[in-house]
Amino acid sequence: MNTNIILAAGLGVLLLGLGRLRRRLQLSRAKHRSLAGHARIGRWFSSLVPYYEYSDREFFCADDAPPEIESQRRAAFHRLAGLYARQFARTAALTAEVQPEIADLQFTSRYRVPFQFSRLVRQNFNAGAFVASSAGPMTTDLDGNRRYDLTGSYGVNVMGYDFYKDCIDGGVALVRELGPVLGAYHPVTAYNVHRLRTLSGLDEVSFHMSGTEAVMQAVRLARYHTRRRYLVRFCGAYHGWWGDVQPGVGNPTAARDTFTLRDMDDATLRVLRTRSDIACVLVNPLQALHPNSGAPSDSMLVDSGRQARFDRAAYAHWLKRLREVCTERHIVLIFDEVFVGFRLAPGGAQEYFDVRADMVTYGKTVAGGLPIGVVCGRRDLMRRFREDRPADVCFARGTFNAHPYVMGAMHEFLHRLELPETQRRYADLDATWDRRAAELNARLEADDLNVRVANLSTIWTVTYPRPGRYNWMLQYYLRAHGLALSWVGTGRIIFSLDYTEADFAEVADRFVSAARQMQADGWWWTSPALTNKSIRRRVLGEMLRAWRGRPASDRLVRPAADEVALGNKA
Repeated sequence: MNTNIILAAGLGVLLLGLGRLRRRLQLSRAKHRSLAGHARIGRWFSSLVPYYEYSDREFFCADDAPPEIESQRRAAFHRLAGLYARQFARTAALTAEVQPEIADLQFTSRYRVPFQFSRLVRQNFNAGAFVASSAGPMTTDLDGNRRYDLTGSYGVNVMGYDFYKDCIDGGVALVRELGPVLGAYHPVTAYNVHRLRTLSGLDEVSFHMSGTEAVMQAVRLARYHTRRRYLVRFCGAYHGWWGDVQPGVGNPTAARDTFTLRDMDDATLRVLRTRSDIACVLVNPLQALHPNSGAPSDSMLVDSGRQARFDRAAYAHWLKRLREVCTERHIVLIFDEVFVGFRLAPGGAQEYFDVRADMVTYGKTVAGGLPIGVVCGRRDLMRRFREDRPADVCFARGTFNAHPYVMGAMHEFLHRLELPETQRRYADLDATWDRRAAELNARLEADDLNVRVANLSTIWTVTYPRPGRYNWMLQYYLRAHGLALSWVGTGRIIFSLDYTEADFAEVADRFVSAARQMQADGWWWTSPALTNKSIRRRVLGEMLRAWRGRPASDRLVRPAADEVALGNKA
């Protein structure tokens, strides 16, 4: 009798263990093979990467270019540095004055190019961080340089800066008599709620102060109502800097309740179908441009491995399959439309891909240029309390939520969104921007330039067909030719919908001219021995030697302590 009980118990433990092992293996198969797909390993690996930098000689021949190319690049580098010193003098001076006091500037200046090249670049190419004015699609810095804005203000600028100036001015006029009274609502909030419900197709709305906060609240509500633990996000997707949605590099602690799975993959659907502990799936539709890859930044342009390609039909099909599985398994499907909301279509990604989510987060543009986060969701998911358990609540409050001035500017944005002249901006939107990208690519290809563009509507990424070490230099040529880029360089170019054909033609001319000059200066020299694989192997070898404290030669050096400090000569 006792023996049978022991055997039965042992068998039960074995079956339980096998079940856990099967789930573990299934989860592993659904992860992307990159470090971004394995957050803990990625964090561990990043902590081991040593700092080193190239000497003056290595800087110009990190790809083993011959002496004549090295000399050509060196001369071009110093010519361009001289242009920056003359053209951006006042803007750069004020930036240098405040940079030691602004942590954000210290960070962004450090990560504009691969770290091996960073110090010399920071010492010579400082276009500054200050802008004095904007008009149409252009901005003007403190030196009077007018540049076409390709930053998109991190995605806020969908309609054009003049549009948002009007939204802010009109919003302030609407709420001026109330002023910054918090806690109570200004009457314009009612209109905003009605419009957001209509646009999202969902039942209820809550207001927050940033897109990150909105995502935090949506995930918290999903966990609260499902009584489940895990959040699923997709490899490479950005959802703000909250720890649970940024489990890898950049987060000092592990996110233990987050699964990072492969986008557009059957193995992911198998995980969702077979587990009963997943509360929600978080989707950033921007990933359609580069599934399973992180937000592209020129600081990661070690080689020419960056890839991007948008297939609307394929991504829409994936979202429909994801929707079916989430419905079947009672998993909350959340669309994070903080970035793409109102950019792809008036109804956002839900309208664009024809897939309905259970909850949607908005931010950036929807408050007419002011800080905002919004959650729209099904009624049963938005409630923060239980009728039968009064002490069991899902708390979320914020001092500045629904600030009158923000609500006023949002009112103006949502009202103007309905106007015929605004609706006309969405007419043939994809066709217009796909054509513009194709025309620019044709010009680049005709000139045999090592650069192409890929786009998701007005959101563009620059790619580099042939292997090279110096693709990151293009951002500095583009700025010199009057194109304003964000700190991620050519990784993310964002147009606003007010760009006319004449505006874009001018941008394209400047883009091609900058690329021609970069090619003429020797930065895209290549040889049959230079491949992306050989570049990565070489860099890995350099890291190993630096980690051991043994540089390969006088060309690879460790910086002095004062040169490593953030903000030094940046």
